Amino acid sequence: MKILEITENKKQFIDLLFLADEQEDMIDKYLDKGIMYVLDDNGVKAECVVTDEKNGILEIKNIATYPEFQGMGYGRTLINFIAAKYNNQFSILQVGTGDSPSTIGFYERCGFTRSHIIKNFFTNNYDHPIYENGIQLIDMVYLRMNI
Repeated sequence: MKILEITENKKQFIDLLFLADEQEDMIDKYLDKGIMYVLDDNGVKAECVVTDEKNGILEIKNIATYPEFQGMGYGRTLINFIAAKYNNQFSILQVGTGDSPSTIGFYERCGFTRSHIIKNFFTNNYDHPIYENGIQLIDMVYLRMNI
């Protein structure tokens, strides 16, 4: 297993990016300024894009694992890699996600705790309703961990 930084042609992984963010113009807002990593384990299994949000905060903007490989630890491996790689440059790793119990539960199991909420983020920023596990996403829930 190896984790590779992708510096060119990041959109070659658009199918993975869409798993975590289904609107391309929203992906475009962070993809170029973000640092992208892919996890390759006999083929690409997952990806992660992080951005410097200043004041010691590194944010996971997009993290996704192909559905057939979910639950195998690839997402957690990427989070652990990011936390270890950047712990001397940043003090906080944060992630924003929809208020979906399964997704929030995943981040909490990885060591994140709830930080704050941005009300109506999904309804104000996406051109169509976003659903996860049958639940319409309205607010953005931010979670943080010290790194």
